[in-house]
Amino acid sequence: MKLTILFDESCKYWIGVIEQEEQGCLKACRHIFGSEPKDSEVLEFVSEKMMGLMNLTKVGTNAKRSKNTRVNPKRLARQAAKEIAQRGLTSLAHEAIKLDLESRKLQRKVHNRQQILEENERKYQLRAQKAKKKHRGK
Repeated sequence: MKLTILFDESCKYWIGVIEQEEQGCLKACRHIFGSEPKDSEVLEFVSEKMMGLMNLTKVGTNAKRSKNTRVNPKRLARQAAKEIAQRGLTSLAHEAIKLDLESRKLQRKVHNRQQILEENERKYQLRAQKAKKKHRGK
């Protein structure tokens, strides 16, 4: 599990991106901190809210597995420096977040449509009941 905190230029907020890889599937979600988070806020988020947020994500994307071969220490140092210099999200994390948002959107549409149909049925039943009540004595 990896937490990356960065400043998003498009929305002018600090966001935290959580990436979790399990069984070749990468799940990612984001949390908007707002202003620059202090260490205590980050610690509170990690200890209390992060796991609940990751449990909400249901859709992931396939993650590429790298070979587990021995890497030259100089190359490893260069890769670490490059990763530290490169702030931001991986394209896989973007894709995982996008897929999760689309699935939630679809679920919300289905749920809202069902609620509208139930409300219309309830209103119809009330109208029918009211009409029967008016003609009861005749």
